[in-house]
Amino acid sequence: MRLDSHQHFWRYNTVEYGWITPDKALLRRDYLPADLQPLLVTNGFDGSIAVQARQTLEETAWLLGLAEQHDFIKGVVGWVDLCSPDLTGQLERFGRHPKLVGVRHVVHDEPDDDFMLRPDFRRGLSRLAEFGLVYDLLIFVKHLPAAFRLAQEFPAQRFVLDHLAKPDIRGRKISPWDHGIRELAQLPNVSCKLSGMVTEAEWQYWQLSNYSEYLDLVTAAFGTDRLMTGSDWPVCTLSSTYGATTGVVARYIEQFPPVVRQRILGGNCARIYGIERKGTT
Repeated sequence: MRLDSHQHFWRYNTVEYGWITPDKALLRRDYLPADLQPLLVTNGFDGSIAVQARQTLEETAWLLGLAEQHDFIKGVVGWVDLCSPDLTGQLERFGRHPKLVGVRHVVHDEPDDDFMLRPDFRRGLSRLAEFGLVYDLLIFVKHLPAAFRLAQEFPAQRFVLDHLAKPDIRGRKISPWDHGIRELAQLPNVSCKLSGMVTEAEWQYWQLSNYSEYLDLVTAAFGTDRLMTGSDWPVCTLSSTYGATTGVVARYIEQFPPVVRQRILGGNCARIYGIERKGTT
């Protein structure tokens, strides 16, 4: 099974999607399952993981509803308020749903660089393992040390790093990102999505060679059993087509044997997010 480990759906409005600034005007419309499914089929994917784009319980419920209606949505990474005194109620509401495979918080927008190390956040995070939920790390390079401390504190919790922590591919900067990635990858409970790269490069003008150094480093650091491909659709369309975006990883992993390619293109995603364990099909 080939899986796109990272994509989004939304019904656009200006209030709830303030992050879609004028330079991202292409994203100022609805993006729904009917828009994605033909792209998956054309590019050889069997399904995807839908990831939250708003920090509301209503969106988590909406995404799970979409997953119930569309079998190709194999899992949902939603949002619950890990800092809330009502977290137990939120987890009881959503945590047993067979298609909720993880949760995420938009940490890189928090003014406190150590937000993930707050006692209330860590207390909330400690509840996820009992529901079999992954925690997705949406962070910038500067947050890698905090991510390391968090993942080290919770060795039984599965973490997935989104978008390689958004290195400066456009500026061709490798440090201090390289150090942070190597440190984080030492922890066996952390995996990494090969996603979000085309929007960190020069939009529309990138070449495959722009990604080689970054892909080489994360592959060496994490190993091929903890990597998964992801499109970040529809955000990726700011810089490229869906096919060209997913082709970055597909072309890179041609150097590996078929069994390794199969893991990166879907097997690792299914295993790490526990799709079979959660009972999805």
